[in-house]
Amino acid sequence: MSEKPHAILEVTNLFARRGSTVILDHLNWRVNHGEHWVILGANGAGKTSLLNAITGYLAPFQGKVELLGHTYGKADWREVRRKIGIVTSRMREHIPAGETGLEVVLSGLHAMLGYWGDLPPQEIEQSTALLDLLELNHLTYRHWESLSQGERQKLLIARALINDPSLLILDESCAGLDPIARAEFLRFIDELATRSSAPTIITVTHHVEEITATTTHALLLKSARSHAAGPIHQVLNAQNLSSIYDHPVSIESSSNGTWSAQVL
Repeated sequence: MSEKPHAILEVTNLFARRGSTVILDHLNWRVNHGEHWVILGANGAGKTSLLNAITGYLAPFQGKVELLGHTYGKADWREVRRKIGIVTSRMREHIPAGETGLEVVLSGLHAMLGYWGDLPPQEIEQSTALLDLLELNHLTYRHWESLSQGERQKLLIARALINDPSLLILDESCAGLDPIARAEFLRFIDELATRSSAPTIITVTHHVEEITATTTHALLLKSARSHAAGPIHQVLNAQNLSSIYDHPVSIESSSNGTWSAQVL
């Protein structure tokens, strides 16, 4: 018998509500090492609630969250979070205009948004090495206010990676990017995912066009439940998409691994 893959994340029978509204309805989900997932669902489907449960900002009423070998409620989730990198478009507005690319990345070591204090030589070296590795060294001393939205998102990815996370969560990270910047950013994520040191990546989006070629699996949410989950080419089809959005949708995948959808 083949050995069962090692789980990065396992959510079991997860149930939560806010007031009388159920926001996670007995949800089950498993993410194994080496997989890269996309989460899709309409507004209110449970995407944000699921992320909040994973990161420990939402305590479930029932069920279990196991992440990186730790169980929520039995471990200090502040320490567990250090192994999770998170990038959202909302972060951009909290970075001071005059902060350099180096300071943006270095702030990730201290879980700051807006770095203050001295710049220790060892941390400068660590941040500079990561910028070099990601081919972002041209942004090292440029100020945040002078960067394009795409450049800002790339720096936030570097910031998320500075603590060498095992899991990287991209929550609507293409929001606000123009088509060219979005394409360049998605290529950047694809290249990151192919590196031997890449973390497991979970992408949350409304748009199938933002699914990268390296994405291996999909979780489709509807009404706070898992509607479908598994290998992306088995799960991502017109029937499932039409169901989660309650409207006819067609979908196609190209030979280079990209996706496109059309509302009918």
